[in-house]
Amino acid sequence: MRTTTCVVGALAALALTLTACSSDGGGDTPATADTDAPGGETTEISMGVLPIVPSAALQLGIDEGIFAEHGFDVTLEAGQGGAALLPAVVSGQMEFAISNPLSIMLARGEGLDVRMVTGYSHALAEGQDINSIMALEDSGITGAADLEGRSVAVNTLRTMGEVSINEVVAQAGGDPSTIQYVEMGFPDMPAALQNGNIDVAWVPEPFQTILSDTGAEIISHTYQETMPGVATMSVVTSGSLAESDPDLIERFVAAVDEVTAFAQDNPDLVRETLTTFLEMDEELAAEVLLEDFGAEIDRAAMQSLADLSLEYGVLSGPVDMDSFMP
Repeated sequence: MRTTTCVVGALAALALTLTACSSDGGGDTPATADTDAPGGETTEISMGVLPIVPSAALQLGIDEGIFAEHGFDVTLEAGQGGAALLPAVVSGQMEFAISNPLSIMLARGEGLDVRMVTGYSHALAEGQDINSIMALEDSGITGAADLEGRSVAVNTLRTMGEVSINEVVAQAGGDPSTIQYVEMGFPDMPAALQNGNIDVAWVPEPFQTILSDTGAEIISHTYQETMPGVATMSVVTSGSLAESDPDLIERFVAAVDEVTAFAQDNPDLVRETLTTFLEMDEELAAEVLLEDFGAEIDRAAMQSLADLSLEYGVLSGPVDMDSFMP
């Protein structure tokens, strides 16, 4: 229990820490300064992230100097969900963010000019996946159909968690319309589950491992059962920045793609970064599952996400994949 308390407390504090460390010049043209980078200048970039395991790859890219080699000084700013970060990107408060693709689809459908520019992290198509719905052993919940009438925590409503949960429940013969979804930050879910405030938590790493270590059971790897290998996070920017400075976008995409390739090839360094980035216990950092990192996005999995989101009423219309994909 000591590890659980330490890590969850640290994660809850991380959003405040990262935001407090962010620059307060949102919306201004990125500043430059003399460096040894190509062109002799460094561009300051604010990038929105979530306080979860895959975000550590970006911190690793900063620590390893990969962004600096491409001429960027990157500051990470934390938010609860991808949907909360997108308006900040569109308004110019930050230049880039990582967001789940359904939040991007929703934002575009609501008229926000946000552009997906490259891939970032991806669910695991086989074996144990990097997120799941979990319940306590004595909850009476042993399969997806048992979620009927239950309260299920998701980090944000009307996003990939909700869609994938609805589908696994429907596949199991249950009625997803009876589920009571509760919006809650990931760091708050373990305590809420243990205290009986919710019946089920939909969690990524490290919370999946934390809950497993404290006796909770995995009911379903919802992505793997509905859209295996789907992109969990992609890199986005605003349409205005994409059109006003395409060279900046191209250079930053190259930097991020090098970062994700480096993270994929060096999982031990990602785990080491977790001990500082999320103040994670070394034993837990060694145990958590890591997502796949990389620029390439599985189009078929993305299409499944869009189709299911339309079926369950999260999207109001179909997604044109030709214009949506980077």
